[in-house]
Amino acid sequence: QVRLQESGPGLVKPAQTLSLICTVSGGSITTDYYYWSWIRQPPGKGLEWLGAISNVGSTYYSPSLKSRISISRDTSKNQFSLQLNSVTPEDTAVYYCVREGVLAGLRDYWGQGTQVTVSS
Repeated sequence: QVRLQESGPGLVKPAQTLSLICTVSGGSITTDYYYWSWIRQPPGKGLEWLGAISNVGSTYYSPSLKSRISISRDTSKNQFSLQLNSVTPEDTAVYYCVREGVLAGLRDYWGQGTQVTVSS
């Protein structure tokens, strides 16, 4: 059973950097055929895919966030992380880390989600 757990600050001030870590257990982030993604859901809105990192460390970002986002990993800890720079209140959302299958695009394992609020 693969488990993902998000961690990080729940409150970030405008113009600062949002940083989250996803710790994965029950499976390796270097396993073939999976991407490890970040998805968010702002209040009252749908899910938004932010970006992903592959099993070999290649990164993929949403075009709308490409100038502000960075996803990295620490294979020794089986973790991957999200950094979002220059945040505004519009970045307030529940943030999820997710495992996505490369072949079928199935998002089969999700973290429980963590609320991040951008406010002064």
